[in-house]
Amino acid sequence: MKFSVFQISRKGGREKNEDRMGYCYTRESGLFVLADGMGGHPEGEVAAQLALQTISALYQKVARPTVADPAEFLASALMAAHHQIIRYASEKGMLDTPRTTVVAVILQGTSATWVHCGDSRLYAVRAGELLTRTRDHSYLEQHGPGAARLQQINRNILFTCLGSPTKPVFDVTGPVTLQEGDKLMLCSDGLWSSVPDAEIVRHLAGKPVSECTPELVEVALRNGGPGGDNVTVIALEWETPDAFESTHGVSTDSISDGVFASTIQAGVMDTLIDDLDDAAIERSIAEINEAIKRSAARKG
Repeated sequence: MKFSVFQISRKGGREKNEDRMGYCYTRESGLFVLADGMGGHPEGEVAAQLALQTISALYQKVARPTVADPAEFLASALMAAHHQIIRYASEKGMLDTPRTTVVAVILQGTSATWVHCGDSRLYAVRAGELLTRTRDHSYLEQHGPGAARLQQINRNILFTCLGSPTKPVFDVTGPVTLQEGDKLMLCSDGLWSSVPDAEIVRHLAGKPVSECTPELVEVALRNGGPGGDNVTVIALEWETPDAFESTHGVSTDSISDGVFASTIQAGVMDTLIDDLDDAAIERSIAEINEAIKRSAARKG
């Protein structure tokens, strides 16, 4: 498996940067995660870090060296991260819970599968065109500007996230077969709220991710101005073996079985992550399966 990747996080006009990002991979699979801790609630950076650590820890439990079902894994890992945030708040006796958005993608074989909750986005670009992007869990994205005006709802108000008292709503997409040169970008709303989709696609299409990603971030910070949001991005390009240049990206072919490379650091919540036993994972999977059944019944 071969890909190019570039990640960057820059502080905007906010008091602190509550965004978190990282990735890890085995010889045959890769996980990329970005979380944006929500302002207006305490310890958003903790919620974002817990989301990254939980999803990464579970990935390293099951990727041997691949994940059997990426879609099911992402759904159950997201719910496990939600439970960990709630547990953290409960153990601290917090009156309000830390909250975060999240977007995560697994690359495996020749395809990508992703999940998102909130308004951190994934963009997929192919041959200079927008292949797809995630839809934010906001009234504006889900119902259009007319509904937002009718309800007098600000576009920044989300109806779901990790860490809220209600069960999070999320979407899983994939597997999407990748082609050589396809680019995927995970980003916080600090980027897309300041840079139109067309400009994002133009930047991603024109240059390698190591060049276009920092340029995009600079544009977002400049457009956001002194009061702009923090901007966090992970961008990657899928490369086939015969077209890959080892000096421009990551080759996982030399990694041994059972070995992981990771940019996600464990931090101070290790004891919480260690308690993610098989029973907890099974409960998360059972909840997801039940939600899928209810959704299918409604559509039928």
